[in-house]
Amino acid sequence: MPAIRATATAVTAAACAAVLATAIPAAAINSYNATPAPERTEVGALVATWDNDGDSTTPDRVDWVCSGTMIDADTFLTAAHCTTDWPDNVKFYVSLDQDVQSGLDAAAKKYPGDPAAQAAAVGVQGAAHNHPDYPGPSSDPHDISVVELPAAKVKARWTFTPAALPTAGLLDALGPQGREDTDWTVAGYGTQEAVNGPGGHTHPGGGVRMKAPVTFNALNKAWVRLGMTAPQGNGGACYGDSGGPDFAVIGGKRVLAATTITGDGPCYATNVAYRLDTPGARAFLSPFVKLP
Repeated sequence: MPAIRATATAVTAAACAAVLATAIPAAAINSYNATPAPERTEVGALVATWDNDGDSTTPDRVDWVCSGTMIDADTFLTAAHCTTDWPDNVKFYVSLDQDVQSGLDAAAKKYPGDPAAQAAAVGVQGAAHNHPDYPGPSSDPHDISVVELPAAKVKARWTFTPAALPTAGLLDALGPQGREDTDWTVAGYGTQEAVNGPGGHTHPGGGVRMKAPVTFNALNKAWVRLGMTAPQGNGGACYGDSGGPDFAVIGGKRVLAATTITGDGPCYATNVAYRLDTPGARAFLSPFVKLP
């Protein structure tokens, strides 16, 4: 499945869900069995400014586009499809605010016509580093990136404990029963599951940090698949949760085991997440963060 972020060049985050409903999504948090996550202060939103009118001089758009997680004091982990295929003058910001959409709405009124000031009102600017082999084959697309941030500016605005990364091969070592018995949680800022309307499917909401329980479904070389069907008590992910965390409680410790990448179009069934315990993921992360 191709992965997509939660914005499009000609639409705002509030309106993008209707546009994206025709594509296969990167996951986001849906409404059923989901709750706000103010305590997950290490989870943030990726905000972008970019040129939308083709003059290539100054940015004229700003939006939250994906989710992600702080994995040390200055490194924000997200998905490579969130930080690639942008105009040359794109700039990325990270916000750890609970409600990024409301912050952007307020900043738009305070700084009309100034996307850079609006982005700076909610986030801290950083530099993106994508996996050099993205996009790879579906078996391992290398869909991983980090945004390096000025640690002092991040510390001045937010208090958080970085997410704990997994040890090498942790999900393999759990074995089938261990993976089944593990408590999983997905978090992010994405929109809700599909809603039927006169114009077809729309995906409301987004821009607020939420969380939901999910359950283990399957594991392979690069992916962990997580069930998000409501009858089993699960919630799940949808548009805009790309790059966001899939936490697993292993040995009594909350571990950032994978990052959300894609799923089913209506956002009802499966969250497909990129494993962080594999040799490829660890090799990419090692220059940026100390690995366990």
